[in-house]
Amino acid sequence: MRIAVVGIGGVGGYFGGKLAREYAASGKHEIVFIARGEHLRAIQKNGLQLCAREGQYTAWPNIATDDPSVAGRFDLVFFCVKSYSLEESARSLAKNIGKTTVVIPLLNGVDSAERLKGVLPGADVVSGSVYIISFLDQPGVVIQTQGACRLIFGTDDRVSADRYSPVLELLLGAKIDARLSGRMTEALWMKFLMMCPLGSLTAATGKTYGLIRDDGDLQNRLRAMMLEVAAVARARRVHLPDSAVDKTIELIGGFSHDAKTSMQLDRERGRQTEVDTLTAFLCRAGREAGIPTPVHDEVYRQLTS
Repeated sequence: MRIAVVGIGGVGGYFGGKLAREYAASGKHEIVFIARGEHLRAIQKNGLQLCAREGQYTAWPNIATDDPSVAGRFDLVFFCVKSYSLEESARSLAKNIGKTTVVIPLLNGVDSAERLKGVLPGADVVSGSVYIISFLDQPGVVIQTQGACRLIFGTDDRVSADRYSPVLELLLGAKIDARLSGRMTEALWMKFLMMCPLGSLTAATGKTYGLIRDDGDLQNRLRAMMLEVAAVARARRVHLPDSAVDKTIELIGGFSHDAKTSMQLDRERGRQTEVDTLTAFLCRAGREAGIPTPVHDEVYRQLTS
């Protein structure tokens, strides 16, 4: 297969790096990195340096480019860009994607697949999600620090999801912890239950995971935000386990004290954040469903003031 990884940041660098290390030199599959700027030039010159808990290595894709027109038709595409760049990135690859191309977004948020279908109506778009803490440290260098390093993808129907078993085998062959789900909407909202409140609150307060846990008031605000997400999910007929909030808080407790969310890091560095995909989306979804989201509303005002 010809496989493109679009956006070689923390997520694309980790999973794309593993795909390139396993397949690019073997001839089994062709791996194409779509990147840009100094980061692209560093990869072209020195390969992608991946520093992960499992070890450090250099991954060389078959092609690294900022010009999709030179890369030809793809069989499989992973979109790992920031949410605010999704449509623009998809339009730039429209000529590389056909009716048999499987497209998997690995972004924060719950609506990436629907957004991609609007831009790429002929593609075979499948929902995806990842659990990982990783970031672009400097051009050509991606660091993974925490998280399960798990990739979940699929549909809301086990029978249709089974069609994508070859993609699962490809990922497992690259030693990626991958799962094929027939309950993908639930999986997306389970991650959203963590990332929307935690990303929003850490970005608004400038507090790390540990400082949120250590502050009783902030811990209560985090729980209240998670309860708002769960209520909106129920109103949208998304089934989440009764224990979802408690289990998510327990999961966060396993992260290191100084860990930061990507949204917090982006705000600290003066970059555009994913506030529209996370905080604003939840506030809007709450209004549409008639579900009050007062804590998210307050945090959104902090993030946009």
